[in-house]
Amino acid sequence: MWTRFVSAALFPLHEKLKGHTTVAVRKQLEAAQWWPAERLQALQLERLRTLLTEAGARVPYYRELFARLRFDPAAVRHLADLQVLPLLDKAIIRAHTEALKHPQARGLSRFNTGGSSGEPLIFFIGKERVSHDVAAKWRATRWWGVDIGDPEIVVWGSPIELGSQDRVRALRDTLLRTELLPAFEMSESKLDGFVAAIRRRRPKMLFGYPSALSHIARHAEARGARLDDLGIRVAFVTSERLYDEQRATIGRVFGCPVANGYGGRDAGFIAHECPEGGMHLTAEDLVVEIVDRDGHVLPAGQAGEVVVTHLATRDFPFIRYRTGDVAVLSKERCACGRGLPMLEEIQGRTTDFVVAADGTVLHGLALVYILRDLPGVRQFKIIQESRLETRVLLVTDPTFDTSMLDVIPIKFRARLGDAVQVAVEQVEDIPPERSGKFRYVVSRVATTSQGALNHA
Repeated sequence: MWTRFVSAALFPLHEKLKGHTTVAVRKQLEAAQWWPAERLQALQLERLRTLLTEAGARVPYYRELFARLRFDPAAVRHLADLQVLPLLDKAIIRAHTEALKHPQARGLSRFNTGGSSGEPLIFFIGKERVSHDVAAKWRATRWWGVDIGDPEIVVWGSPIELGSQDRVRALRDTLLRTELLPAFEMSESKLDGFVAAIRRRRPKMLFGYPSALSHIARHAEARGARLDDLGIRVAFVTSERLYDEQRATIGRVFGCPVANGYGGRDAGFIAHECPEGGMHLTAEDLVVEIVDRDGHVLPAGQAGEVVVTHLATRDFPFIRYRTGDVAVLSKERCACGRGLPMLEEIQGRTTDFVVAADGTVLHGLALVYILRDLPGVRQFKIIQESRLETRVLLVTDPTFDTSMLDVIPIKFRARLGDAVQVAVEQVEDIPPERSGKFRYVVSRVATTSQGALNHA
């Protein structure tokens, strides 16, 4: 009863008071998801022309760019026509932040990325964009038989969320039955508290970083604390690469399926997993391209950098925005019957790849696998400082075989090259990034997000 009241009345009122059109957008998305691919593409094209026309006429940066390129938005007849425009990256946004604002934009909200892979990006989004992103997340939530208002545990670490816990926000979370657990601290005592909070709340859904939820799950399992008897229906994970062992651990301990989500504050709500396992793109709101290192669009089935045009960003346009993520478009259609296109694989950020001494690009998993199953290793992090220098941080317990401190560099050099210096450091703790996320691999070596990536 309470969930129905929140979903049908309280949350819609909340969104209306904020000037958002979330409810109407969600209903449109729930209808459009069943459309055939051709009709979805026609919708994308129509919305793309509208965005480009408005940006070219009113937004200073794009007005100047389109004039210089002699680009006419009205002449766009196919989604591929977008490819004549240059890519938008973080450096361009930093250099032209004010020129990217629509002069009639009102109520813009300032946002920033976490900056875990470099300098944070400051940008602005309007109420239209917020409405569409919230509606897309809401639609995906309902795919799994849960809804806004169902009891929820959120394990999160963003300073934006954790810094806004004022009385109004606390009241809202109480009414929506959402409890926030900070992902910054994962000490033994904190983890005991998290397990207790989850048992007390008996949530219908979990939401958080896969590293944080899997860490809580492993702690509960080690303590002999059951969490699979609470009636949890689904664990939503996002903001990090979801590894197979994390999915297995979360599913086993919490007794529920794991639904992967992919997106960001800058790029929007890009894709979400349905119960049939399809990673569906939010095609009604986004044009997603996969490009090689030279910016050329790649066909489905090839890995490259994800480039996003968000169709609800008139106030601060994101047109052909480079996300820094590497993924593969799928050629298949999902068994669920939705016409939404899919991602076949999300391989991670470009900084989740490492570069061997000879220039070969390797997926970080090539090194992760060496450490992941070592007895006595509780936590690890790989930091590639240069092609010839890599650091390995290990948190170990008394069962760890210290002879492995000599073996690990040998195995790493077999992947990276004989000339590479590999320093293994045993540490007491490995803190998460400032955003609260945990990254297993951090490379400070420039890589190329292209199709010919080596996954050995």
